[in-house]
Amino acid sequence: MIKRPYRIVIGLEVHVQLKTNTKLFCRCSTQFGSPPNTQVCPVCLGLPGALPVLNKKAIDLAVRAGIALGCDIAQFTKWDRKNYFYPDLPKGYQTSQFDLPICNRGGLEIDSVDEATGHHVKKRIALVRAHLEEDAGKSMHDEAQGKSDTRIDLNRAGTPLLEIVSEPVISSAEEAKNYLTEMRLLMMFLGITDGNMQEGSLRADANVNLHLDRDGETVATPIVEIKNLNSFRAVERAIHYEVDRQYEVFAETGLTIGQSPKTTRGWNDVTGETELQREKEGSADYRYFPCPDLVPVILSPDDIQQARLLAAKTPNSVRSHLIGTLELKPNEAEILVQQGREAIEYLEAMISLGVTAKRATSWMLQDVFRYLNENRCTVESYPVPAAQLAKLLIAIEGGSIDTSRGKEALLKMVDQPGLTAEKAIESLGIVQVDSGEIELLCKQLLDENPDVIEKVRAGNEKALAALVGPAKKKNKNIDPRKLQEICKRMIETNAV
Repeated sequence: MIKRPYRIVIGLEVHVQLKTNTKLFCRCSTQFGSPPNTQVCPVCLGLPGALPVLNKKAIDLAVRAGIALGCDIAQFTKWDRKNYFYPDLPKGYQTSQFDLPICNRGGLEIDSVDEATGHHVKKRIALVRAHLEEDAGKSMHDEAQGKSDTRIDLNRAGTPLLEIVSEPVISSAEEAKNYLTEMRLLMMFLGITDGNMQEGSLRADANVNLHLDRDGETVATPIVEIKNLNSFRAVERAIHYEVDRQYEVFAETGLTIGQSPKTTRGWNDVTGETELQREKEGSADYRYFPCPDLVPVILSPDDIQQARLLAAKTPNSVRSHLIGTLELKPNEAEILVQQGREAIEYLEAMISLGVTAKRATSWMLQDVFRYLNENRCTVESYPVPAAQLAKLLIAIEGGSIDTSRGKEALLKMVDQPGLTAEKAIESLGIVQVDSGEIELLCKQLLDENPDVIEKVRAGNEKALAALVGPAKKKNKNIDPRKLQEICKRMIETNAV
């Protein structure tokens, strides 16, 4: 691997929009896509005399996220006002948490690459904190020719966010992308967010600088915070660009941290460049003080225990179970996990009813997920309940129906929601073929195909598969597995 003349240091701030129906301090809807400024009220507009009322579900989701990330959960936390002026912040302050965040420390394990060896390894990204805050509105810039209008949509103002702040221990753009990918999966898996980055449900700011060795001492370039990162691809591209830019600036100016202020730069996805926005404020500039309109939040042990139960099943724990206990391949486990918690529950429901893990997984990956992809829906919308698919697969495992006819039965169940496995099988006219009838058919097929007999005797048992097609033409209800087993026995015992 190419050794760089610097070490990249990255800290990420991930803003997770919590999956609540209403805003953090009022009952306005959080639904995306409504006409501008139609989901507002005196509270989220910051009108005089309007008082906030806390959304309890936001607290529950934040605690659930914190436990899944291994954070220390604060049993006592309070609200603070973060004061700054911005056109889409109507109150002139943001209600946030300063010195007593709801979640402290913790970490997230990601896939990484060891720079020295090039081997794939697991790396734990430590967290500083995760705190709750309300979102600001959205500025919409009309940059058409001859125009310079900016309009404000306050529908998003007051939406509950959980800001998750990592330690500056991420060392490459690829690691940053992996971290965000795993964070998004975890938050969606636990029902904390819908994870739609195009709608702003998960956004990230990246703090980037370089550490260089100069005369035996480590010096660092000024930290830059990159904003407007709304996709994994944007995060990766922006960090790559910013690293190159900072190294060029340092080579030209020699300025280090402390000699130049921390700045905020926005990512322009069109030009592929970061653009200077402003000097970054420090905590003193925000003039934090406790919010006088909200009482502190006190969590009981029962609150925390309930969240712990809901956060017990994470992507990592599920991967371990699928690979270690159910003996699935790592790539199979990953595909299932990426489909979310509902897909795992669907699989586990089939296994609990007696279907083997291997068969249940195969049908989910091939048939169920094909339907989900084609119809752009989730497992919850799949028209065949897990119990009915399980009955169909058990019928296949028991030999009362073969796989190909089973696929036909499943298609009928998909096309006719509510159709049971038994009715679907019955509608195909599938009847059990007794062993005597199969033996007569096997003898006839082997007499007609002596070359198959020779191949099997020479050690090529796969040659028996050539008999399945002709057998199906003679009897569509024949079980290919039994057919080949009986043909093999006849050949081995010289019964033909």
